[in-house]
Amino acid sequence: MTAISWDVLDQAHGALRTTVAKVADADWKLPTPCEQWNAAQVLRHAAGDQLAYVAAITGSGGPSENPFEPAGDAPADPQELLAAALDGSVRAFATVSPGTQAVPSPLPQGSLPAETVVGAAALDAAVHAWDIAVAVGLPSPLSADLATLLMPVATTLAEPLRGFAYAPALAPQPEDDAVAELLRYLGRRPDWAR
Repeated sequence: MTAISWDVLDQAHGALRTTVAKVADADWKLPTPCEQWNAAQVLRHAAGDQLAYVAAITGSGGPSENPFEPAGDAPADPQELLAAALDGSVRAFATVSPGTQAVPSPLPQGSLPAETVVGAAALDAAVHAWDIAVAVGLPSPLSADLATLLMPVATTLAEPLRGFAYAPALAPQPEDDAVAELLRYLGRRPDWAR
């Protein structure tokens, strides 16, 4: 995998923060591209995943609920819930030196190179920002540049996690841009609509 900078995590976190800030009073019970999960569950899952990286790296500060069985109701303050998780993630990754070959991760693969672990956290945040945005009718927060940076991470991580964290890949289409290519690889339809 090509070396990835910590900036990709900032970009992905920015996409998720911006999306959640724009959702405001939207119906958090709306369905999302994450099969059988509503927007609130995707938000709780995304926050829980970031906290799982915090716990793996620091040994403390993990999620308070199972990220794979998130509650379906919106938190009292969605932005506060997200900010705590993303801020914790940034602090945890600040303790990791680029080039470190064995960084603890919450993934079934266990410890991985630093760039893979930071890329995995970024991939999770960016794709869930897209899930929430399309669920509530917002434009995609996932840019072509960010998708291009995240595609090597996806190809490194997705196959062992198919059926657990990722659906089967969808066939690429001739008209796909970088965002559509990434989404299809992760089993999401870029044209998803509720």
